[in-house]
Amino acid sequence: MTKAEIVEDIASKTGLTKKDVATAMDMFLESISKALSEGKHYEIRGFGTFKVKNRKSRMARNPRTGDSVPVPDRKVPVFKVSKELKDLVANV
Repeated sequence: MTKAEIVEDIASKTGLTKKDVATAMDMFLESISKALSEGKHYEIRGFGTFKVKNRKSRMARNPRTGDSVPVPDRKVPVFKVSKELKDLVANV
């Protein structure tokens, strides 16, 4: 589902305008992005948690040449699904 489809779905169910729903969705995503960029986690109970994890540096292999390439340590955003959502999806 695309962002536009989500906006349309919410607008049709709530009676709000697509513009209002799109603005709210943009603010929601911006809030998550800002929290993650500051190293904080964002928990939505019953849905899941967005957080930042540290990946250690490692040696990787260039698939084209086969040479070893160092990959530096870095931070990556991750999403951990809640137990409720896992159970809901498993029972479909």
